[in-house]
Amino acid sequence: MDVKVENEDTERCLRDILILEGYELDIPKINGQNGVDIMAKKDNETLYIEVIGYPSNPQKRARDFFQNFFRTISRINEGATNCIFAIPKQAELGLPLRAKQYGIAWKRIGKAFPELNIWLIDVDNQKYEKTGWAEWLDK
Repeated sequence: MDVKVENEDTERCLRDILILEGYELDIPKINGQNGVDIMAKKDNETLYIEVIGYPSNPQKRARDFFQNFFRTISRINEGATNCIFAIPKQAELGLPLRAKQYGIAWKRIGKAFPELNIWLIDVDNQKYEKTGWAEWLDK
């Protein structure tokens, strides 16, 4: 199956950006190793970041999205107060549609998990955009 943006490329890009921003990062996981994809620390802030790529197959995209959502919020069990769902910028087009599809449920998720954010990773331009979960209903 063709993949538009690989998980590894998304993670590598975000790691490079965070290092430039002065974050101290954990060591990248070996394929199949459990735990948060990226733990980034700076000053008194710790970010728990789960990363996915952007497959060309819409069914795999949906499955990856929901698996990553649960991985992201599961970090609250580890004491996370900043749970980041990192996804390639290509997902930006589908996120408002996904949010509207779930409507009230999407909004409730945002209220239930105020520490949950979505970051759009632009691998080609080596930058990212921070967004809140709930704001996708307004786009």
